[in-house]
Amino acid sequence: MNISELLKLIPSKTFRDLAIETKVDTQVKKLSGEVMFKLILFSMLSSDKLSLRVMETFLQSSKFKCFAEFDILDSRYNSIRDRICTINASYFEKLFEIIFSIYNKELKEENALSKTDSTYVALAAKLFSAGMKNGDNSKRFVKYSVNLKGSIPSSVKVHTEQSYVSEELALAELINDADCIENNTVVFDRGLQSRNSFDKFTGSNKLFVSRANPNIRCKAVASKKVTAKPVGNPVTITTDETALLVNRKEKYTKHRYRIIKGIIDQSGEEICFVTNILDEDCYLIAGWYKQRWEIELFFKFIKQHLNVKHLVSRDLNGIKVMIYMTMILAILIIAYKKINNIKGFKIAKLKFELELENEIIKTIVMLCGGNPNKAAHLFNSS
Repeated sequence: MNISELLKLIPSKTFRDLAIETKVDTQVKKLSGEVMFKLILFSMLSSDKLSLRVMETFLQSSKFKCFAEFDILDSRYNSIRDRICTINASYFEKLFEIIFSIYNKELKEENALSKTDSTYVALAAKLFSAGMKNGDNSKRFVKYSVNLKGSIPSSVKVHTEQSYVSEELALAELINDADCIENNTVVFDRGLQSRNSFDKFTGSNKLFVSRANPNIRCKAVASKKVTAKPVGNPVTITTDETALLVNRKEKYTKHRYRIIKGIIDQSGEEICFVTNILDEDCYLIAGWYKQRWEIELFFKFIKQHLNVKHLVSRDLNGIKVMIYMTMILAILIIAYKKINNIKGFKIAKLKFELELENEIIKTIVMLCGGNPNKAAHLFNSS
């Protein structure tokens, strides 16, 4: 699937409908929501280190005007900055949700496993006073909690309040608010261990798999026979029990959970999984937890190749706008990568950029009265 086909999956009326719903363009003569969406997307792809001045420059370029399909565009650094800081961030949030839904279906990942985790972006305290502290008083941090459903991000939350340093709060809130996890399975690390959260997930039909301390406090109520170990599996399961967990108030949980213990063959380390899935094979549960590593690779991708570590805006509204746009671009590149069987995020992003540039050049040639088909070999990026 080429870039044009990929982008056409997003209905053009989406931007108009959301602009009306969120009132993003009310009393705005320039820099509409759609123009800002296309400007940020184009700038992210075209610049290694995005800034407001870079966006101002791109706004006046022929390539961007062709990409955005707006002929007359002119604005300054200050107006772009003000627009990012004041524009209704829910416009970008809803765009992100719609785009996720479109490509989740295109990739046939509606029932895929979810992986949830958080990552931090740091900035010098003298430049960013609103962020949270995390062991270093010279810096302030913004925390992004992300749910990856299948291979693409489905939800993201931005945290700057100090209380959200705790994964118990940040991840629990994200999972509770994520509709796509209902009747599905989410995997997360042992930073979230609240028994009350476990009970809330279970009561909301949100299945989960997590790690726990091998000495987890619980009351076993039944044992399951450990199934045969699959060939090549790196973990040997030793026990598989159903139990009631003990919370901090020395009370038992409302629901029963599965405690699966084993040994990592290579290191000999004990490992323990806790889940509210009571009837699946224990080795399948362990395999699902192993997939959690995919979100670590996702964080590496957005930090190394989408420059999420660099804050274009230090205003909270602007930070939200930019993280939604980063998630949207990540969806597009990952979908392009998977559909076209491209190995590696770096090459996928490069091919995406080159193909988009070729499409823009073709359009400019046509607008000038030429025929790009006469030089088709120049635009073949496969």
